[in-house]
Amino acid sequence: MRFYFNIIVWIFYVISTNAQILTQRYESIVCGAQQTDLYLQRLKGKNVAIVTNASGIIGNKHIVDSLLKHQVKIVKIFGPEHGFRGTSDAGEKVVGGKDSKTNITVISLYGTHKKPTKEDLKGVDIVLYDIQDVGVRFYTYISTMTYVIEACAENNKELIILDRPNPNGFYIDGPIMNDKYKSFLGLHAVPIVYGMTCGEYALMVNGEAWLKNKVKCQLSVISLKNYDRKKFVTGLPVKPSPNLPNDTSILLYPTLGLFEGTAVSLGRGTDYPFQYIGSPYVDSASFSFKFTPHTTKISKKPKFQDTLCYGLNMASFYLTILKQKQINLTVLNQFYHHSQNLKSPFFDRNFNYHSGNEELQKQTDLSLSPEEIRASWKEGIYKFKEIRKKYLIYDDF
Repeated sequence: MRFYFNIIVWIFYVISTNAQILTQRYESIVCGAQQTDLYLQRLKGKNVAIVTNASGIIGNKHIVDSLLKHQVKIVKIFGPEHGFRGTSDAGEKVVGGKDSKTNITVISLYGTHKKPTKEDLKGVDIVLYDIQDVGVRFYTYISTMTYVIEACAENNKELIILDRPNPNGFYIDGPIMNDKYKSFLGLHAVPIVYGMTCGEYALMVNGEAWLKNKVKCQLSVISLKNYDRKKFVTGLPVKPSPNLPNDTSILLYPTLGLFEGTAVSLGRGTDYPFQYIGSPYVDSASFSFKFTPHTTKISKKPKFQDTLCYGLNMASFYLTILKQKQINLTVLNQFYHHSQNLKSPFFDRNFNYHSGNEELQKQTDLSLSPEEIRASWKEGIYKFKEIRKKYLIYDDF
């Protein structure tokens, strides 16, 4: 009975707040890749390279298989972090080779190099980019895309971005990245959550001359149909990456991704990565929820492997984030001030690269409120919005 009571309460809560909680099902959107009539003719008679991973699908087929069926000559496949087939662990070096299914050469852009070389692009006439993103600065696919744009510009190759919806495109939040912390976790002065599709972001990178030596790429975007930026997109048919298995993890990623640079487990090695969060160094009185990470196929060495962690099941924050349209800073503050007997500092060097500045770590140490912290982002976000609006393809929120 208790279970059904909770369900009724939840339904009532959703109904009573539906003016603020807006979602859109993925299948209601027509992605760029699906609109083959807009780009197939441009590929005929050309040697095509494609930058994609497991998320690059048209219906129930991978885009590579679909294009081959249309007699498109794909000569190379470029794979980002997690690999072309999307099976590698976070941060794990990915090797290239031959794709076992198609026998096409696969070049890793998360191995010995992250930017296509002149040799990589030799014999290529045109490049397609088709990857499902989640709209967060430190999610590395937009860095891969930037390097692809730059390489195409430098080597006089045409690039077509096949746009896909941004699940977290319904808000903008977070500090602007400081150039001091420029890395593959963030190449541009944008907030953590930037509210743009990959197609819009590509136009901004190219249009604002953010590429090396201010080169410009012959770039076009096959845009989405029926996409509503004001809504959180649910029901992605393929995991964007191995540890983002569902809507909840994708929605929580902007908040929990900040913990990558801390002494806290993000639930890797459990069935609920980026939903469970915890540490052996917080007490059970403060955090009663518990879990133990173990080695899995996609998390070979999870943080605190085989060690009991106390923390939170962040799934309970799902509706709050949808309503507030903000990164949740309270959780970071809680874990920082309730950690004890740590064997190393709570923050490691990666934290500033994820936050994009030094200030957030200092603000957390000083126990500044979320409102005070967010006030320090206001000017930077305003300036970013002024740049961003020049490149929007879809109606803004």
